[in-house]
Amino acid sequence: MEFHQLVLPGCFEIRLDPHGDERGYFMRTFDRNLFREHGLVTDWVQENQSLTIRKWTIRGLHFQRPPHTETKLVRSIYGVALDVFVDLRKGSPTFGRWDAVELSAEKFNLAYIPWGFAHGFCSLTEQTIIGYHVDACYAPDAEGGLRWNDPALNICWPPVAPLVSPKDNALPLLRDFDSPFNFFNVISNLEKECNHAG
Repeated sequence: MEFHQLVLPGCFEIRLDPHGDERGYFMRTFDRNLFREHGLVTDWVQENQSLTIRKWTIRGLHFQRPPHTETKLVRSIYGVALDVFVDLRKGSPTFGRWDAVELSAEKFNLAYIPWGFAHGFCSLTEQTIIGYHVDACYAPDAEGGLRWNDPALNICWPPVAPLVSPKDNALPLLRDFDSPFNFFNVISNLEKECNHAG
């Protein structure tokens, strides 16, 4: 299991290490001790899975507001998706910036996204299945999001006309968004995780 820090502070691509033979393979998809060594969340309370039938479908950009903020560990179980996350933490040097990881069942990789980010993905194959762990249970009243095609974000989605739900098409723009997330709270929590691991 390899941990690669991404451009946005707190975000990682995690590459798994399958060991195979003529029967198939075996691999760890989560290791509490390794996650703690990197100062990452280990207390997952809910596991979700989505099936996206059509290629070029965008879901997002979504988040939950405090006190129901979510850290996510996202993986493609079948197919390929462009996984996108946007920094919404006040005080962050990368506020309003986005990054992306191409998640593939064949690449055996995951995206780790701390709370304080909007998250979404675009299916790059038919029948894409995405699974993700979260460290907070779903709270409908805490739902929030940003428009996937907000020009202020300027996300480089695939250059096609995507399938997007009416709900996601009606999400607000960044200019109309007052972020409830604080960058320094995230850093404090990461330090606590590191200290706990030590």
